[in-house]
Amino acid sequence: MARYLLRRTGQAAFVLWAAFTVAYVLLQLLPGDSILIKFQNPELGLSPRQIEEIRAYYGGDVSPLESYATTLLGFLRGGFGYSIDTGTPVVERLAEALPATAVLAGSGFLLAVLIAVAIAFAAGHSRTSWIRGALLAVPSLFVSVPVFWLGILLIQVFSFRLGLVPVIGGSALQQLVLPVLTLAVPIAAPIAQVLARSIDRVQAQAFVPVVAAKGASRWWILWRHVARNAALPALTVAGVTFGELIAGSVVTETVFGRNGIGRLTEQAVNAQDTPVMLAVVVLAAAVFVLVNLAVDVLFPVLDPRLRAVTG
Repeated sequence: MARYLLRRTGQAAFVLWAAFTVAYVLLQLLPGDSILIKFQNPELGLSPRQIEEIRAYYGGDVSPLESYATTLLGFLRGGFGYSIDTGTPVVERLAEALPATAVLAGSGFLLAVLIAVAIAFAAGHSRTSWIRGALLAVPSLFVSVPVFWLGILLIQVFSFRLGLVPVIGGSALQQLVLPVLTLAVPIAAPIAQVLARSIDRVQAQAFVPVVAAKGASRWWILWRHVARNAALPALTVAGVTFGELIAGSVVTETVFGRNGIGRLTEQAVNAQDTPVMLAVVVLAAAVFVLVNLAVDVLFPVLDPRLRAVTG
């Protein structure tokens, strides 16, 4: 088990380093110079000497290899540099934006799990073929719906048409309802698909008729016996999709005008604020890696069958 944990931790560290390196190289290949775009504006009245001093402050006067090494060392120490757009530390900007996105992403993930479980269990319990087929088709529909289109549709229906959820001036809970639903729908789709297939596979095993012959109800078998054996593949997919919440929040927060990592990313892209963009990429990769690492560590504890493989 210790060797397995050490190997998985090393793989997680490699993935983080690779994400940082790829993001750094791609950002460096962007056309234009973000520092010159920001400070070479004639309205600022800066002299060439002052601009060069600013470039030196942001590390723009060194070679790409030296800049890469300095930036990587700073990330390892927990320092993400300074925002070119505002001049403030990137850590402060992330700290301001992260709580709102964490609430949105966490709520969206919980709702996605509830939706997926409801669809999968309803399909597994249904005795009518056309109802079951319709329920199993719902995840495919969820996947095909663009996030930005779903957000606009929800605003149009529930805010403008029905007036149930105000877009402007509502409480914090009211302002969270539609963004959470927008974020949860596409995330629920793969979880529901995997869970429904796992339920079908477990229900086909020999122990299910034996339990039914003892007088157990269909719901009891589904909840107490089938769900326990079918949950692990769905939890694996849930861990993978959790990393997509940061990417989904970019679109969701933009559509609903919410402040968070998504809005911060949009502002950084518009201003070519490369330190902020690099920090957001590494943050998203870190969330993805840590969640999946936690899942990999937790599964052998929950399922004794995996202990022999990992330990």
